[in-house]
Amino acid sequence: MTQTFDEPAASPALLLLGTRTDPMSERGVDCPGDLPAASDPGLVERARAAKEALGDRVFILGHHYQRDEVIQFADVTGDSFKLARDAANRPGAEFIVFCGVHFMAESADILTSDNQAVILPDMAAGCSMADMAGINQVEDAWAQLEEAGVASRTVPVTYMNSTAAIKAFCGRHEGAVCTSSNAEVALRWAFDTVGGVAGDGKVLFMPDQHLGRNTAVLGLGLGLDDCIVWDPRKPLGGNTPEAIAAARMILWKGHCSVHGRFRKDNVDTLREQVPGINIIVHPECTHEVVTSADFVGSTEYIIAAIDAAEPGTAWGIGTELNLVRRLADAHPDKQVHFLEDTVCFCSTMNRIDLPHLVWVLESLVAGTVPNRIVVDAVTQEQARIALDRMLALPAQQPEKD
Repeated sequence: MTQTFDEPAASPALLLLGTRTDPMSERGVDCPGDLPAASDPGLVERARAAKEALGDRVFILGHHYQRDEVIQFADVTGDSFKLARDAANRPGAEFIVFCGVHFMAESADILTSDNQAVILPDMAAGCSMADMAGINQVEDAWAQLEEAGVASRTVPVTYMNSTAAIKAFCGRHEGAVCTSSNAEVALRWAFDTVGGVAGDGKVLFMPDQHLGRNTAVLGLGLGLDDCIVWDPRKPLGGNTPEAIAAARMILWKGHCSVHGRFRKDNVDTLREQVPGINIIVHPECTHEVVTSADFVGSTEYIIAAIDAAEPGTAWGIGTELNLVRRLADAHPDKQVHFLEDTVCFCSTMNRIDLPHLVWVLESLVAGTVPNRIVVDAVTQEQARIALDRMLALPAQQPEKD
């Protein structure tokens, strides 16, 4: 069977990367050096030459959502935590170039040694989800939970997609970090520390409400009415004292700007267009989308599922477009469809392009270390406590459909 991949239409809500700019939304993100032109035909050769000149001194990490033009130079690819651990396992690399977003580079700095420099090619490559939970907001929310008399039986758990400051907050308050792969194990651990899932303890889950809700309901068997959403812009997160007292899951009002775009009608439309199609989505999608899908799992889970799928099968994938397109190219014997009907890049991840990578590598060759990400020692120590708690958890059971 010949595989076809229908490129989504351009969304009017997004800037088309590489074709337009918005100076007012991109203030302060200019490169502090000479950024090569994207049209430079010699960029690939320049990147190759600079990487060869650096040799084992440089280790390039490429997140799954990166552009192909960047991925081709990555020494390893993976999700954020896998890449941070890969960096920690290369102590001989002087420079860690993280082609991802800011919180990922922070995690790499926490897990690597002080004599290694972690570099983010574009400092404007942030994460809208991570930015939805500021440390001052979280500290204020915790103070309100203390006033409400529930903080003592509440365990904070933060998704890996959060700032180092939020990870450190969890370290200070007997909490932990989780990934999309081990969120269920992390939540069970958290509830066990406050009396078990059947008790009256609570989890403050940050910053992605959808991963927290989907894991609590589908993984732990809690009900949707056990979950409340905490809006940091409102007193008590927009909840009554009674609702806070009754809740089991306090979900931070955050979401992924990519996975949050998928809709149930996308699922319904694909099922009508492609009879027998398998729908597989990331748990950062809304509860309505997740419960409409056939399979739910992390980025690594999605990749493994498509790799193992029978030739001729059809798949609708609800995750970032660069990855879906790459999976389609890698599996021409399968029908791979993108779940959304308009383009759905991670716009901040896509700031890491070939010109920025070339600029970073050539700067390193010239003896300059640009865009170094440094997490202060206290934050590192406290965040590492939360990360170590996660690493001490038992292995996640195989993800279920």
